[in-house]
Amino acid sequence: MDDELNSNPRFEILGPENLKIFFLDHLNHIYCAKSHLVERLPEIEEEAYFKDLKHAIIETKEDVERQIGRMDEIYKLMNAESSFGNCGGLIGMVEDAFLAIQLQGKSSILRDLSILFYMQNIESVEMSSFQILQVAAVKLKNNQVSQLLKENFDEAKGDRALLLLIAAKYITG
Repeated sequence: MDDELNSNPRFEILGPENLKIFFLDHLNHIYCAKSHLVERLPEIEEEAYFKDLKHAIIETKEDVERQIGRMDEIYKLMNAESSFGNCGGLIGMVEDAFLAIQLQGKSSILRDLSILFYMQNIESVEMSSFQILQVAAVKLKNNQVSQLLKENFDEAKGDRALLLLIAAKYITG
């Protein structure tokens, strides 16, 4: 595949500087979304009815705070600062969750299922983001950054699994 990329004039070679720009830009997206999410999770927890879901939201908030701390460490390791420039899409996903919750009105079960649905989606996006950034960190030859991203991925994966378990418990009753 490398030969194909190198011999095809349509592909430009991704040098370390461009890769670093890509990496930091996309780290900023996920950092911004997580910062927004951690602010909104207490409100989501207030809307939740099912006790297991409330506990999962609290656990997720704690995990997100640790993930943000690791991302702060990544910025330091890369001599960069976080930027909240262009992250409207991911923030929009969080805000869509609030809209969906509100649309369920007084039905606690439908509100909880909406919370579970959107939190699953958010965790999936975060997991995918961490995986791509981890591949980029390997190419940037930064093992510390790669390890921090792996820890964030593993935590997001655990949160997603917990939310799925709660959804299954809720739906199958």
